[in-house]
Order: sequence, then C-alpha cells, then structure tokens
Amino acid sequence: MSFFPKISFQREVEEYLNKVFRNNELISALGTQEVESKYQSLLSHLSHPPSFTTVRVNTHLASVKHVKKLLFEEIQKQFKGLCVPVLEHPKLQDILLIPVIGPRRDLEKHASEVIVGAQCGYAVLRGAHVYVPGIISASKFMKAGELVSVYSDTEGKCKRGAKEFEGVKVFLGNGISQLSRSEIFSSSGPLNGMGIRMIEPVYLSPSFDSVLPSHLFLQNLPSVVVSHILNPQPGERILDMCAAPGGKTTHLATLMRDQGEVIAMDKIAKKVKKIKQNSELLRLNCIKAFCYDGTKALSVEKREDEQEGPPFLPESFDRVLLDAPCSGMGQRPNMAYSSTLKEVTSYQPLQRKLFTVAVKLLKPGGVLVYSTCTITLSENEEQVAWALKTFPCLQLQPQEPHIGGEGMRGAGLSLDQLKLLQRFDPSAATLQGMDINSLQGSREDDLISLANKDCIGFFIAKFIKSNIK
Repeated sequence: MSFFPKISFQREVEEYLNKVFRNNELISALGTQEVESKYQSLLSHLSHPPSFTTVRVNTHLASVKHVKKLLFEEIQKQFKGLCVPVLEHPKLQDILLIPVIGPRRDLEKHASEVIVGAQCGYAVLRGAHVYVPGIISASKFMKAGELVSVYSDTEGKCKRGAKEFEGVKVFLGNGISQLSRSEIFSSSGPLNGMGIRMIEPVYLSPSFDSVLPSHLFLQNLPSVVVSHILNPQPGERILDMCAAPGGKTTHLATLMRDQGEVIAMDKIAKKVKKIKQNSELLRLNCIKAFCYDGTKALSVEKREDEQEGPPFLPESFDRVLLDAPCSGMGQRPNMAYSSTLKEVTSYQPLQRKLFTVAVKLLKPGGVLVYSTCTITLSENEEQVAWALKTFPCLQLQPQEPHIGGEGMRGAGLSLDQLKLLQRFDPSAATLQGMDINSLQGSREDDLISLANKDCIGFFIAKFIKSNIK
C-alpha cells in the first residue's frame, strides 16, 4: 500500500541500481520475477518512513522500565490520550519501540500553504515540527496562529521566499504557524526556532524535542544493533573511526559501563563538537573525541610528545568500529535521491582506505565491525569479498544479535559467508499502514517482527583478526 511515489534517482544512478538489483547471481537463485518484485518493493519502501520510531535508553543513568513509563506518559500527553504502546525489544534490551500511526488519508488540506525543503520534510514524517531554517515558501498573507498545510519540495525546485509553488510537492500534514510570513522571511527576522507546530501529520510519531534528553537517544534500530555486535567490554580500548554525531560512540561507552576508553574520530570540527555535546548530555566520561581524518590515523613510528590522540601506533585497539561514510541510500524516508553516479561510486575507494587503517590499528584477536546505511553491493558485500582477499588475517564472524537478513548475492561470496553478514532490507516487510484499531488488535511478537524488518536499509559485517600476517 504505497502512499507516496517510489523514490526517484538521477538517470545514471537508476541504471546503475538496475544492474545491481538484477544481477545474474540473484536472478539465478531467485528468478527474474521475484528479483523484480523485491526491487520494486524496496523503491517503494525507501520513500516511506519506517513503521516504528526507535529510541535507545541511556542505561548508564536509568533503567529501561523507568524510562518506558516516563515515555508512555509523554506520548499520551502529545497524542492527547491516544493509547499508543511503547514496546521493549526482546533481543535489544536497551531500546524502546513506538509504532508510527499512518499514513492518515483523511486529513483536510487548507488554503494557506507552507513549502519546506526535502530534509525538513523527511524529519516531519518522522515526528519533528517545522523549524524556520527548513521553510522555503509560505502563502502571501500567512499570519501567526493560522492553520496551514505543509508540503515538501522533494525536487528542490521552489525558490526561497516564494508566495506560491506549483511544482511537485508532497503533502506532509497540517500545523499551526508560530510566526507570520513576514517574520519568517524578514532579513532581520528569526533564523531559528519553531516555524510550524505540527498538529495533524500524515504520519503520527512523537516529537522528541527536549523530551528526556539525558535518558533517550533517537536512533535507527540497525544502528543500535551495530554496537551490540561489536560487544565492547569494560576496560577495553575502542576506536570509533567515523563517529559523528556520536550515537554509536555513546552506545559503546554505555555498554562498557563507562569503564575503559572510547576514541571517537571525525574529520569535521562541528561534528566532533556534537560528539562531545552528546557525551556530556548522556554523562559519559570514557569518550575522547578528536577532529582527525581516519585515513591518516595510523602512525608508523612512536611519537615523542606522548599525546593521547591520533595518529596511533599499529595494534592499539581491542575493537574497531568502522561505520563508514557511504552513499546513504538506505535512509528513510527519501523520495528523491540527488547524488550523481560519480558521487555514489566515490565511496568504495574511501571505505577501503579507512578499512586498511582499521585492520592495522586492531590488535591480533581483536574485533572489527564494518557497517553502512546504504543498499549497494559495491559498498557492502563487495567490500567484504575484497577484505577477505586482501587481509588473510581477517575471518568473518557470526553476529549476535542477528535480526536482519543475510547478505545479498552478486559479489561472489559463498552462501555460508552471506549467512554471516547482516543486511537490513526494508523490502522484506509488506508496506502497510497502521491505524490505532489495527494496532490494538496486533500481537506484540508480530509488531516486533515488523520493527525488525521495516527499518532503514543497513549492512553489517563482523571480522576477527588472527595472528596471521
């Protein structure tokens, strides 16, 4: 049941993906019809938000039960008494799942319109209000306190400050304007702050703006799985190579009970600042964040200055997480993917540079976890095939918990190897809406199963480093 159009790509990227998802290995195993059906289902899923909002509980500060009670009360308040359950996950015992109600097809559209940018629109579909920087256009006489309909300019064609827009726009729901048009677009007016408070979104998800900020971290389900698979232990030295904004970094520190050392790196200073802010907010002390390019993090000789930051000597870490920069095609919702084929294919060589450094920085016997939030073979299974061929010291390992599906055919890996990989494929779920009645009649086990499947596209591989050189 598709509510939005399928995700669109630039022509070259679309042709590239057609070859990836219709590769000979896949067709031989599944048949042309099933391969085509899965691919079309994936394209539909990517333009819709996941069926659940996932929040990770900061178990360093509070119990899951306590936070669950507080969150349930908060959601009832936001949803004006609507009884939406908060679920605990049986295999990921530090997360809570909130079903997303929608799409709601019976919402009335209002004459006064606000157009927001694509990224702002995607945030609204996952529970956010509209903030001023995301607003591109507003109706001519819009006043503060007015009921307005909010639309997303998915193709980026609307001009900032326009009074009307006739291009392609996607309805996101209704809200109340907090500012007038003139205040939003005034040269001396507010550049930040809430612009539209959403009261009737197409997809009803809770807003987490200032909600239990020290106790909760909004995180996609597969992103939580990654840290559990790395399984850091108290007292160990862990490297998070591409760490911003710090969701996985802070999770690793929490799993270690804040005992040991988590080194977090990112090459963009503003993002490193965000890691530090999140560490402070969650009151974690074992994290040390550095602004540094991970491809240059290996030092060939001991330094005299005894500085604790990068670059590091070989075999300096017990475990390494490489949540690599990637093409991001698994992110949801996304209705129009704007990157060029050149940009999409630029990630594989960068990932290999980072991976090479990661292997060298890892101690023998140590664990390396590689992950991406994309769906291509070249950034996922092909990287695993390359790694196993390039580094004889690496062995693929089983993953626990294993919640996603196995790896995708097409990179020449054996069936046994594919079973050790974990690919979260949104097309594994049926695209379905959820209303309050169907929710009340659902078994908790079925809801958990849906949450496991209907999430973002994601990929995880786990390796152990032996003593073989």
